[in-house]
Amino acid sequence: MTLLQALFYGVACLEDVLKRAKGKKDIKFITAFRDLLFTTLAFPISAFVFLSFWILFLYDRELVYPKALDGIFPVWLNHAMHTSILPFSLAEVILRPHCYPLKKKGLTLLAVASLAYVSRVLWIYSETGTWVYPVFAKLSPVGLAAFFSLSYIFSVGIYLFGEKLNHWKWGDRMQPRKKRK
Repeated sequence: MTLLQALFYGVACLEDVLKRAKGKKDIKFITAFRDLLFTTLAFPISAFVFLSFWILFLYDRELVYPKALDGIFPVWLNHAMHTSILPFSLAEVILRPHCYPLKKKGLTLLAVASLAYVSRVLWIYSETGTWVYPVFAKLSPVGLAAFFSLSYIFSVGIYLFGEKLNHWKWGDRMQPRKKRK
């Protein structure tokens, strides 16, 4: 998640620099890419990571961040990875309008990212025999499938909520891009 946010804010910074350097209000390709990256990945995934991590942590921290990790990872790093991501994403929603893609495109990209993450988690387990998060070790294969499926559904809800927040804050001027004929 931290890498995704770094990529997003790098693109946003590039857009700002290019707009100033070229004296333009908009750099269409970069702006469209920034919006696509934020609306389909950065916002939904950062909100999902924040909510799912802290819900599980408060329920039983051993499921996601065992106490033994306190001696390896400093507290500030845990908060950088699992806490600060949401306030930064919310600030982005409030401070800058984003043009959401058509729902089919946005949800497809979110699905592809989710499948890539699940594939990576399963690959790491197959190579090391260790789960990325201890909660996965407690689930049966059917439980894992249900967990990953429900996680995607939850992420879709966050995506739709982000779209509503954007519309509430910025109104109709940020309607989805229509396909050109």
